[in-house]
Amino acid sequence: MKNIFIEGLQGAGKSTLLQTLTQKFPAYHTYREGDLCPVELAWCSYMTGEQYQIALAKYPGLDEEIRKWTCKEEDHYIVAYTRILTDYEGFHKYMEEFEIYNGRRGLEELERIIFHRFHKFEGSGNLFECAFLQNIVEDMILFHQASDEEIIDFYQKLFTQVNKKSFVLLYLDSENVESNIRTIMEERVDEQGNPMWYQMMLNYLKESPYGKNHGYESFAHLIKHLEHRQQLEKRIISEVLKDNAIVLPSKNWEGRLHFEDLA
Repeated sequence: MKNIFIEGLQGAGKSTLLQTLTQKFPAYHTYREGDLCPVELAWCSYMTGEQYQIALAKYPGLDEEIRKWTCKEEDHYIVAYTRILTDYEGFHKYMEEFEIYNGRRGLEELERIIFHRFHKFEGSGNLFECAFLQNIVEDMILFHQASDEEIIDFYQKLFTQVNKKSFVLLYLDSENVESNIRTIMEERVDEQGNPMWYQMMLNYLKESPYGKNHGYESFAHLIKHLEHRQQLEKRIISEVLKDNAIVLPSKNWEGRLHFEDLA
């Protein structure tokens, strides 16, 4: 059994591919963004014991739910806080401060956490959504303002921590990034039809150190960033992952993916 990592830009069809593989391989365990995942920490708090106890004391009414969505990993507590539905004012914002992305950790600490988790992970038979490229690459570009070469070097080192015999990455290559993003803008709207997802994405880019330094503030700038990210991710595949990755056209992968190669 393999560990299958699904990656690609927003709108490339990752969720559809993940659902297809989940049905094709029912014995595999599926990890989506925000789950308690053995290798990825997106949308999760990564807390020391003291920080965790303070959170429990701060929100006593959520004690049971917090514990339900917590796993202890060595001397840290990981909380899938976005899985907790609550109207407690400020809860999600408070827990968000303990994530590892969005510049909340120094680059050395970020590397140490990620390398260590991949090094100790020994499982197989898993499907992972956005657990190897998307969140790490975004964070390194937008918040640490790392160069392409520095990010390639990061992945050269990270891949030495990976069990390559069970690793395969499926990358959905967006042939027309602008068209894909326009489609998402139309689909992901609020009840009044406002493009909430797009505005969130644009604000995320604009308010990042990279976005501010480059004067990014428009739709064209968002597309430019995403096209750069895809180019960089494909470089990581060609220069680092090599035969451990399969690049597929995002809108036409059916018939080109041989499931027997993934079992």
